[in-house]
Parts: sequence; structure tokens; C-alpha cells
Amino acid sequence: MTNFIPLFPLNIVVYPGEQLNLHIFEPRYKQLIQECFQDKKPFGIPTVLQGQISEMGTLVDILSIEKEHENGEMDIITTGVKVFTLLEIIKDIPNKLFMGGIVTYPNNVAVGIDHKMNNILETLRYFHQLLELTKEYKKEDADLTTYDIAHHVGMSLEQEYELLQLLREDQRQEYIQRHLKKIIPTIEELKNLKKRIQMNGHFRKLSIEDLD
Repeated sequence: MTNFIPLFPLNIVVYPGEQLNLHIFEPRYKQLIQECFQDKKPFGIPTVLQGQISEMGTLVDILSIEKEHENGEMDIITTGVKVFTLLEIIKDIPNKLFMGGIVTYPNNVAVGIDHKMNNILETLRYFHQLLELTKEYKKEDADLTTYDIAHHVGMSLEQEYELLQLLREDQRQEYIQRHLKKIIPTIEELKNLKKRIQMNGHFRKLSIEDLD
């Protein structure tokens, strides 16, 4: 399926099912939001990387306009719907300030491997423990997907975009699992370094075994 959608490029990655709160202040995007909300139509958020609009993004629905400011700015709540591939950017649209795009929606396999996801969640909670963070999800563990945890595993924007490009849940699981296995030893070493620094100057009870 191919169709035209309004585009709101941002230097973030939005995932399907994600709730995203936005403050709208540019005239072109105020027009975009007003029209989409009135017509109950979605718009697309393609990821901007290094100043360029990337090929993939996520279609989002406007759930509500929470506040309209006196100057026309708006606070809105959106939710990610599905991943799209951008085929063509249309910058000049008659009577519109915003740009649009011709997009297609690739098949996205949502089925993953249960035991692998369980291992990921266990590792993720250990990762958060190392960072002294507490993260609560609005779903039961059995219902969580990689999209639900992707923003909480310590990836860069480029890595989050790489994950968006993976169109199978098992591939996304593998990607996040490898990332956590790579980053956790670094955090552990930093924690040990912090302990050593904190001990500097303290009285320590040390002993050495008898040496020959």
C-alpha cells in the first residue's frame, strides 16, 4: 500500500505503540497538526540524521490537543502506529506550509522469541540497577516488545534508527541483546572505578599473605 502523508521530520526515532508528547510552535507544523486533528488523519515522523531526512519513520495518530496557547502554539499527545518507508519527499504542496511524502508500509513481523525476551528483560533490569535507575512499564512482562523498551537500553540515535530498520521482532530482540551485552561490562567497570576513587584517602584494613 502506497499513499501520501504529511511529514514532520524530527531528530528522534518514534516506535509503533510509543506515546509521544510534542510542543508545536512552528507555523508550518501548527497548520499540519490543526489539519490532521480536524480531519482525523495521521502524519509521519521520519528520523533526521546528520541534517538529512532518513528513509524510514513512523506514522503517528494525534490522540489529543492538550493545550492551545494564546500565540497558537500547542501541546499534543500522539501515538506511533506503524513503520513507513519514504519513497519521495514533496516539499511544495499548494496552500500548505508543511511538506509531505509518498510512503509505503513494509511488512513488520511482530512475533519474537519468548525466552529471549525474558532474558533481555532480566538483563535490562540489571543494567538499570547498575545505573541506579528504576523503570516501570505499563504492561506485563509477557506483553512487552522491543519497541516498548528500545528507548531505555542506552542506545544512540543512530542505533535506535538501526533498530527501526529491522522489520522482524526476533531481529530486534537479537540487536538489543547484543547491545546490552556490549555496554554492561563498560558500566560495571565504571562502577568499580567509582568505588576505587571513593576509597582513596580512607583508612583501609589490608593484609598480605606470608611470602616465601
